[in-house]
Amino acid sequence: MLEVERWAELRREHFVRGVGVRELAKRYGISRNTVRVALRATEPPAFRCPPRGSKLDPYKDEIHELLRRDPRLPAVRVRELIAPLGFGGGQTIVDDYLREIRPVFATRRTYQRTIYRPGEICQFDLWEPSHHVPVGYGQTRRAWVVVACLGYSRVGAGALVFSKEAPDVLWGIARCLWSFAALPGVLVWDREGSLHKGGGRPTDIYAALCGQLKLDWFFCERADPQTKGVVERLQEYLETNFEPGRRFANHLDFQAQLDSWFTKANARVHRTLRCRPVDRLTEEHAVMRALPGCQPDLDRRVVTRVAADPYFRFETNDYSLDPDLVGQRVDVRISQARITATALDTGQLACAHERSFARHRTITALEHACRLRTRRGEAEPEVEIRPLAAYDALIA
Repeated sequence: MLEVERWAELRREHFVRGVGVRELAKRYGISRNTVRVALRATEPPAFRCPPRGSKLDPYKDEIHELLRRDPRLPAVRVRELIAPLGFGGGQTIVDDYLREIRPVFATRRTYQRTIYRPGEICQFDLWEPSHHVPVGYGQTRRAWVVVACLGYSRVGAGALVFSKEAPDVLWGIARCLWSFAALPGVLVWDREGSLHKGGGRPTDIYAALCGQLKLDWFFCERADPQTKGVVERLQEYLETNFEPGRRFANHLDFQAQLDSWFTKANARVHRTLRCRPVDRLTEEHAVMRALPGCQPDLDRRVVTRVAADPYFRFETNDYSLDPDLVGQRVDVRISQARITATALDTGQLACAHERSFARHRTITALEHACRLRTRRGEAEPEVEIRPLAAYDALIA
């Protein structure tokens, strides 16, 4: 069989330069019939191996019937079912054939391209970093990031939280919305347990936030991430571009690096939009509603009585309270940054601590320790110093 290059040379010499068949056969040392075949062929020569049958051919009808009943039937199970019929081939040819034929029997789903209007929606999701986040004192904790993405501009934002409880998730939502400097029309979530009551209805605390900010809500159906594909793609970008190769000193450093990354990501040219998200955000601001004067109150509130041991426990940590308020009731406010308490009767400040995300710590304010010492009348105990000879006498 002639090579492609020789075939092309023969046709060039004959049709372009007018060299005859006899001369070409003499020049290239081939028969004139070979030259004539090359000149008559309209396609380049190629080696074609005749198709061979597969060991799987006699059993394909049975495989089709199995897939017709259950398109998701595992390949290993398919081989087990056709083995008693006489199939003696390996698992590989079964896998290859099922990979090719399974889509024919599977339910086909089509997707409609969605175009969002400016300021229409904001999609949310929870992303869990692959590594625990340092929180100080040699400890790390499992964490999540509330990820938000505006549908029209694709501007994103994120907030680090350490639980999936409603107060933390709602705080993350508010932080993201305030980073956009405006309010969209609809918040889109999957059926997150702290936000979704069931049947497409929000929990009371989530409904209260939406009512306060005059926002609509929408919950995706189960196993339907395509409904919020915009934030899903942003989350994938976080996993592949933000997290790899980074180190974090603590949770504050994590949030600072995350904010810096979003600033950079929002200013890049978006592959789908062919423009920068921050530029389209200007268009959204023109139709989005302005933020209210202050952020909604999303702090946890606990009313407790100051015990004789004046400490308040939250998430395994003990925070000191003013010992002068023992026996009085105090209103404890727990935010993402601080834990404060005030006496209900007098309004006196009972404590103001920085919130610790490390575990099993006792956090005592200096003024509380001094007041405890004064109230208890503690003094340094006098320790008797005995001469060493007294111990020698006891040993002897």
